[in-house]
Amino acid sequence: MRRHGLFWHIFPTYLIITALAVVAVSWHSSIALRSFFYEQAENDLRARALLLEERVRGELSRVETGSLQALAVELGRATGSRITIILPDGLVVADTDEDPAVMENHADRPEIAEAMRGGGGSAVRYSHTLGMNRMYVAVPVESGGEVRGAVRVSLPTTAIDDEFLHVRQRIVIAALLMVVIAAAVSFAVTRRITRPLVEMRRGALRYAKGRLGYRLPVPGSLELASLSETLNHMAEELDRRISTIRQQRAEQDAVFYSMKEGVIAVDMEERLLTMNRAAGELFGVEPAAATGRSIQEAIRNTDIHALASRSLLSPKPIEAEFELLGDTRRLLHAHGAALRDKKGRELGAVIVLNDITRVRQLENVRSDFVANVSHELRTPVTLIQGFVETLLDGAIDDADESRRFLHIVHRHSERLSAIIEDLLYLSRIEQDAGDSRIAFDRVPVAGVVGNAIEVCLQRAREKDVRIDLAATGDLLTRVNAQLLEHAVVNLLDNAVKYSERGSSIEVNVEEQQMDVLIRVRDHGIGIAPEHLPRLFERFYRVDKARSRELGGTGLGLAITKHIVQAHGGSIDVESTPGKGSVFTIILPRA
Repeated sequence: MRRHGLFWHIFPTYLIITALAVVAVSWHSSIALRSFFYEQAENDLRARALLLEERVRGELSRVETGSLQALAVELGRATGSRITIILPDGLVVADTDEDPAVMENHADRPEIAEAMRGGGGSAVRYSHTLGMNRMYVAVPVESGGEVRGAVRVSLPTTAIDDEFLHVRQRIVIAALLMVVIAAAVSFAVTRRITRPLVEMRRGALRYAKGRLGYRLPVPGSLELASLSETLNHMAEELDRRISTIRQQRAEQDAVFYSMKEGVIAVDMEERLLTMNRAAGELFGVEPAAATGRSIQEAIRNTDIHALASRSLLSPKPIEAEFELLGDTRRLLHAHGAALRDKKGRELGAVIVLNDITRVRQLENVRSDFVANVSHELRTPVTLIQGFVETLLDGAIDDADESRRFLHIVHRHSERLSAIIEDLLYLSRIEQDAGDSRIAFDRVPVAGVVGNAIEVCLQRAREKDVRIDLAATGDLLTRVNAQLLEHAVVNLLDNAVKYSERGSSIEVNVEEQQMDVLIRVRDHGIGIAPEHLPRLFERFYRVDKARSRELGGTGLGLAITKHIVQAHGGSIDVESTPGKGSVFTIILPRA
């Protein structure tokens, strides 16, 4: 069904009602006016007839028809009307316009019959004698209480009709003018009513498109003004609430997408409702592209599929751990729970994923550290304890044996002391770095490295190992000279230990962009690739038997790493078994 605007419902209705009212009034007025004209003409003719009745009465008493004819002609000319005198038997004795002798008997004329009965009669009919419509009024001529005849006065209705038509024409023009005025007024009133509604409709469309800052004009009408103000208030309230919702949504999205934990939400059909960036990175999926797809299609991982299905069916939260294979092996801890709205209706399930690879690595490191430190301490303690018990059991009486045993005890006590000292030194570096208590000075790096070489030079000579330094003397950076020297000494000491006799060690100090690099290269036995990731762990040894033979505590590289980190730098290692290793300390220039 075709719909029309409110304007076309109101304006035509107003116009039709006005037109019908004007037509009805004009029609009624025309009928009343025609009746009025005919009534006035009848009264005028009656008055004329009554004025003529007295003169005709005297002439009728003489019974002289010739004088009556002359009187009728005279009076007719004087009054401008047709006068007819009729005897009681209907015989016409005088007429203004026609010869009475040839005229029909008028006894059957209604106005004549009424006059003969003593009253006044009137009629409007077509005159065959004159060939036109005429109005007739007849009055009786009485004498001595008897009706002696009748006087009839008539006029053509043409004049009355012409006057009526002229007046009716003016009524029609006035009616048309009233209709036009009414149409204009109706149009203006309708427009005044519908224009605010049209503006409100346009405003509502703007609000639907999100343009809530627009304000509707307030019309003069109380009802429409109230509606317009209500819509403006609604838009203002919606704008405020939507702004609040958007802000809350933005905050929630910021928190959701900034979470390190991966979050995946699915509906009851296992279609993805949402996924944050962390989860997308874990599974190599674009969150926006995956939304709306089934979890089996979007994520290629059977453990996640099974966890999602279990979370949808389980009334309680569930937990699971699984490995994620890819470029790097990752261990994930997953927590799945049903997703419900405020009314408790189930909407799906949410899965939170935590990457615990680093945590497990740290747990393994801690476990290995405890095992290693226990082993490192137990060995000298056990030896010291055994040799002391041997001495107490009587070996002390043998001077040579007791001296040998005491030398062994002394050597292992020194090793135990070195381990404890390195542990305390490492702990002090971590504490000072955390409390920012390490003092830094702007010093030449080449000088610090040169001092470290001097410390290791004697041991290198004993093994016939050459240490070469290539450095820029004016390369300055902010360091703690004592700590940095200790770190370089540890690297040089290891290089000397694991280098073959007659080989060389190259030490380079150079600038690279905004960093200072200290590179120590040896040509020793090298390190296998599987040991490189754990090389800087405490007490970690590549070759435990050989390391102990060479007198290391297993903490040197760990100390070096923490010293470098305390300077805001990093340390890297490259090694090839049988060809040697390269340790690089990277320090920020600024």
